[in-house]
Amino acid sequence: MRLGGNRESDNVEDRRGAGSGGGMPIGGKSIGIGTIILALVAMYFGVDPSLVLNMAGGPEQASVAEPAGPAQRPPADDTAAQFVSRVLADTEDTWKALFAQGGQRYQEPKLVLYSGMTSTACGMGQAAMGPFYCPPDKKVYIDLEFYRDLQSRFRAPGDFAQAYVIAHEVGHHVQHLLGISDDVDRRRSRVSRAEGNQLSVRLELQADCLAGVWAHHAQRSRNILESGDIEEGLNAASAIGDDRLQRQTQGQVVPESFTHGSSAQRVRWFRQGMESGDLRQCDTFKARQL
Repeated sequence: MRLGGNRESDNVEDRRGAGSGGGMPIGGKSIGIGTIILALVAMYFGVDPSLVLNMAGGPEQASVAEPAGPAQRPPADDTAAQFVSRVLADTEDTWKALFAQGGQRYQEPKLVLYSGMTSTACGMGQAAMGPFYCPPDKKVYIDLEFYRDLQSRFRAPGDFAQAYVIAHEVGHHVQHLLGISDDVDRRRSRVSRAEGNQLSVRLELQADCLAGVWAHHAQRSRNILESGDIEEGLNAASAIGDDRLQRQTQGQVVPESFTHGSSAQRVRWFRQGMESGDLRQCDTFKARQL
């Protein structure tokens, strides 16, 4: 990717080495949500942790104090932090322009770098969850060690594969700003678990499509892509499909338990966003076939 001369975002908060920031009361009770999260979504990234909290503690919003003191910026010589900061800045420029075209103002999310675990408005974030977006505080959380897993465990190397991860989570932020996530949460509370899983799949596939929309406009406006980058992104989308992960971890595929979509579906929707650059082409909720 050609990001070397691009600006870095001002919306990156570095909590690495700052500690976890406290406990996690839910509805007046303290529960072992870390264990629940690890059991449910350790192999997945992009999960909305509030979904797990709702299952474990009911509909009440978790209340977790953020670390005290001013937000810290990453060190100037941290190349990994520089990369994600430049990717975030590029998503800011893209979505700010797209929202303006629709007569709306884009609210930039924060990106939090942490190690191991950290407090969020959705509960205790843990590295085993992978990168995730928390709607209540409008922040993307990532432990950069995940990129090692992306390359070695998921066999999805490359800088554009890493950028896709950030763009997918920013896609969830866009869904939140547009009211899509809240609508899905309301619908999910009224249906069975299997039907709720299907809604989650459509939400995740739409975030993949929105990541593709970003890539389309970033390439057209700033020529960020190099040879092989598109293949890296498609490979990353395929690597974290529910079917592929289930086959690797449990030896069988259970489609009704999918929450993110199959490898083929994730590739299809990421490609659709990347080729069209059109948000209207990302309406997974009206699509008859995913």
